[in-house]
Amino acid sequence: MNRSSTGLTGSAAVRIRGLEKRYGRVRAVDGLDLDVAAGEVHGFLGPNGAGKTSTMRILLGLSKATRGDVRVLGGDPWSDAVSLHRRMAAVSGDAALWPGLTGGETIDLLTSLRGGAVRSRPVRAKRAALLEDFALDPTKRVRAYSRGNRQKVLLVAALLLPAELYLFDEPTTGLDPLMQEVFARHVRASHDVGATVLLSSHVLSEAQALCTTVSIVRAGRVVETGSMAELRRRTRTTVSFDAAGSIREVRAALPEARDLSVTGARFSCSVAESDVVAALPRLAALDVTGLVIAPPSLEELFLHQYETESVSAATAWSTS
Repeated sequence: MNRSSTGLTGSAAVRIRGLEKRYGRVRAVDGLDLDVAAGEVHGFLGPNGAGKTSTMRILLGLSKATRGDVRVLGGDPWSDAVSLHRRMAAVSGDAALWPGLTGGETIDLLTSLRGGAVRSRPVRAKRAALLEDFALDPTKRVRAYSRGNRQKVLLVAALLLPAELYLFDEPTTGLDPLMQEVFARHVRASHDVGATVLLSSHVLSEAQALCTTVSIVRAGRVVETGSMAELRRRTRTTVSFDAAGSIREVRAALPEARDLSVTGARFSCSVAESDVVAALPRLAALDVTGLVIAPPSLEELFLHQYETESVSAATAWSTS
């Protein structure tokens, strides 16, 4: 599958507008808007209870939206579930499997449900390669598997057939770092041939390594979205260096710096990304050494967004 084979290049593989999902009096999703462009790896991030899994279940047609418009690969995930599932693959971190089946039987069953010819030579070859990559023994029964091995069964089944869209909800639950890297390698390979990936994860380093775009979810709605570069421009970059001057001299040379501190001869501060280039000649004039410029990580961006939201909520509460 190349990048144009989906017929969705340049459009949205997932489009959500005003999505609400209620369970009785509990509102799990509250006016969520989301666009996942065809051909991108999109991180869908938020803490437990933010509405990520409820949204994923709606995208898979496993749950019906209370309100809002949801389109997946141009179709309605509730009414077009059967046809859409032949074009999609999904992995959940809490999926239940059939305990009496072996891992291999489960993989074959899930593959056949997506319309795959499980006994064809290409599928058998790909299956064997994935089993080796994920170090999974397919002859054991599911009831004998650890949580990580049950997750491997789901991953092998999802990756076995090519898909236009992959929906991964906490896909590396229970996997060790080596297996997480195997998963990441296969995601990159799928992306390279044009697949779209929506990845919900608590492992921020995983999302940072894989995602081209990130959306941060809070209380059932997206509160921040953009590429890593776009999100970083909205926060501040950490700058540290050694200098012989006093903190007063450094502050005078870097008036845009915040949180300036010094330990021995080592200075540290934060600077808006747009001010970094302009600050370099002034840092050179200070004759600094050991200069380190570190843009914020995804974890820092995530925490910054939640701290900002918490401060805004506290301010609104105090003035109401």
